[in-house]
Amino acid sequence: MELSQHVVIIGAGIVGTNLADELVSRGWKNITVVEQGPLRMPGGSTSHAPGLVFQTNASKTMTQLANYTVRKMLSLKKDGESCFNQIGGLEVATTPARLEELKRKHGYASSWGIEAHLVDAEKCKEMYPLLNKNIVLGGLHIPSDGLALAARATQLLIERTRNAGVRYLESTPITDIEKTDNRVTGVVTPNGTIKADLVISCAGFWGVEVGAMAGVRIPLLPLAHQYAKTSAVPALSDRQVNTRQNGMNASLPILRHQDQDLYYREHGEQYGIGYYGHRPMPVVAASLGLTSKNVDDKNMPSRLKFTPEDFEPAWKLSQDILPVLRNCKIVDGFNGIFSFTPDGGPLVGQAPNLDGFYVAEAVWVTHSAGVARALAEVLTTGHSTVDLGECELSRFEEVQLSREYVEETSQQNFVEIYDIIHPLQPRQSPRQLRVSPFYARQKELGAFFLEAAGWERPYWYEANAGLVKYLPAQWMPPSRDAWSAQYYSPISAAEAWKTRTAVAMYDMTAFHRFEVSGPGAISLLQRLTTGDVTMKPGAIIYTLLLNDRGGIRSDIFVARLQHDLYQIGANTATDLAYLVREAHHQEKKAPARWVRVRDVTGGTCCIGLWGPRCRDVISAVSADNFSNEGLPYFAVKRATVAGVPVIIMRKSYVGELGWEIQTNAEYGERLWDGLWRAGKPHGLIAAGRSAFNALRLEKGYRTWGIDMTTEHDPYEAGISFAVKTDKKDNYVGKAAIDRLSKQTPTRRLRCLTIDDRRSVVLGKEPIYHNGEPIGYITSAAFGHSVGKPIAYAWLPSWVRECHTVEIEYFGRCIPATVTTEPLFDPRMVRLYDGATSVMSRDHTAIRSHL
Repeated sequence: MELSQHVVIIGAGIVGTNLADELVSRGWKNITVVEQGPLRMPGGSTSHAPGLVFQTNASKTMTQLANYTVRKMLSLKKDGESCFNQIGGLEVATTPARLEELKRKHGYASSWGIEAHLVDAEKCKEMYPLLNKNIVLGGLHIPSDGLALAARATQLLIERTRNAGVRYLESTPITDIEKTDNRVTGVVTPNGTIKADLVISCAGFWGVEVGAMAGVRIPLLPLAHQYAKTSAVPALSDRQVNTRQNGMNASLPILRHQDQDLYYREHGEQYGIGYYGHRPMPVVAASLGLTSKNVDDKNMPSRLKFTPEDFEPAWKLSQDILPVLRNCKIVDGFNGIFSFTPDGGPLVGQAPNLDGFYVAEAVWVTHSAGVARALAEVLTTGHSTVDLGECELSRFEEVQLSREYVEETSQQNFVEIYDIIHPLQPRQSPRQLRVSPFYARQKELGAFFLEAAGWERPYWYEANAGLVKYLPAQWMPPSRDAWSAQYYSPISAAEAWKTRTAVAMYDMTAFHRFEVSGPGAISLLQRLTTGDVTMKPGAIIYTLLLNDRGGIRSDIFVARLQHDLYQIGANTATDLAYLVREAHHQEKKAPARWVRVRDVTGGTCCIGLWGPRCRDVISAVSADNFSNEGLPYFAVKRATVAGVPVIIMRKSYVGELGWEIQTNAEYGERLWDGLWRAGKPHGLIAAGRSAFNALRLEKGYRTWGIDMTTEHDPYEAGISFAVKTDKKDNYVGKAAIDRLSKQTPTRRLRCLTIDDRRSVVLGKEPIYHNGEPIGYITSAAFGHSVGKPIAYAWLPSWVRECHTVEIEYFGRCIPATVTTEPLFDPRMVRLYDGATSVMSRDHTAIRSHL
């Protein structure tokens, strides 16, 4: 974007001021920051935030954002003192389950490059002498964690950016957002309208109201969180001579007691105690009124009246973990407002329905500078160096934007914020928001459902339990440890076996399907994808959406149904937002090349019918030709199956002969029943996601968002075959691809097999070589067809096939070997069913959209 565009940032808290600073450092001019409160203390969450920064997170993205925040805060100095007190962080375990969780968290830290140490109870006591060692089993120490002085940092950022030309308007509420032709043009205040090319809402828990002015739904819920201060603690008073020397009023590590939803920090001779164990307390930001000019430490919109009855359990528990508090009392407390979202992540990026309107909301101090840098990079270069897929405002499905959904799920996230959550653990409510037309039949078969994006997705079927006893010895899965055994059943091995030896039906309804149509459809897709979409109607290609640096923003299937009608198999709602936005821009520049992009997922359904006997099944319910000549691999046609009009695509996520069979939702149950009846004589079963994931890993099929993201390019990810190198048309990322194609990648996505043939990992575990962490796991599963666990991992390019590495799993090392991929049917004989013109593996290594 042009650095001279007029930018209006709404909110002068820690996010807004950091964003102004990041933009200024990149040469941006004409920046105005509008704040409804006084600049000296705006009165939002920043003004009361306790500032604890624990960097390590199950999310690589969130860890990277926090790590940059630490570095930025350390660099912000005045009178020789930074805005970050790097006293370290200590998380303690008082239950065996939490102790195991800390081992897993240590693995995250190692994967994401954060120094961390597992310590025993004695070491915890040595590091934190005030702990009750009798109830502590161990801990996790991260030396680079600490306290961010958010309010002080905000003032330094205001001073620095003001000197660089940023204009600040304090005590100036926003009353409306101006827009013309689907683009933001300014913000309205009581003092007049400020014209703007870009408006960025960093309004925190007021973000819902700001978004409403722009016609943008912001899935955020303000919730009050209790924080209290004790009377003077004698043991801390004795230490004050030391803490005053660093000017930070704290010298002990920040402390988290997550078994009881508590955290602690020093305030000089007092303790500060944060508590998440109370009931959720939702707040409507609009009810808080205008922010007064007389904001102070005790009176600000984000600081609500303390409710001592809610804090009572926390006080008793605090006296157990820190016995020095037994002779103290609570002298101050408040219920401070923070922002929560349906999935716990921040909201970052451009609104899907309004050009030029961006948000950086639900961002806590921990990630503030990191988010600001990432958004500044997006505005300046079109992409962030840190993948923002799980932060994108556009990531939510339509049903997830309803106020009912946002309120329920955000409160659930508040309740579970310190809970031990399994990677596959679904939310308990709301459920059955989105079900396929096959749902009733799946229930009859005893489907075990997990949930994602509101969809109920079968993972296995109890109806297949009887097959387990007939499994050949080489297919019998080993027993699992307690953690990996959660949300798993050996039935999935039987379902994989039947897929490889007979035939199985998979529900593919939840996979995103978009229609792209109109006279500009070819132009749009040629400009956005790495493939050539000018193939004849009836063909399918696997291709990529890239950003300007060649990072993989998504991988998609493009099926040409008619001359000006394509169907896209995509990954996320963000893909839809991107295609819709680019179609709008194209039409604006050239009205004759208009394009319609439509999400057809909910109105359609899809069955994946795969296995060596699939032709026996379909021939019983269709007179159409499904031979290699009638429907070659990566071809699509319209047909009739079981009396139902369908679109049938010959492609496979599991590496077996078969098709995706799509129809309108109204015909879904009839399609299922017709295939089911025809398939029973041939051993047909319904199979679930657990088997599906194992089969796709055996074939080396990548999953976007897990195995690869915008941080990776096609050459690193092993999908350079999806880039048509002789494509004449320019496309997004082409210049970067031309450059990358001449370079040797420094890292690669590699296939591993676990040497003991039984230890199953779940993903994100660190990988070691000669005792040093060198990479991390992305996807993993037990490969039933090959009889051993499989994992994919990002590793330095010097690591090659046959090299041995070690995976850290709950504190123990599991040897694994880098191996050639794919592990199953590398010549694709089964996939092509003996077709003579078998394509190379590179041209068929598609991935699944999980």
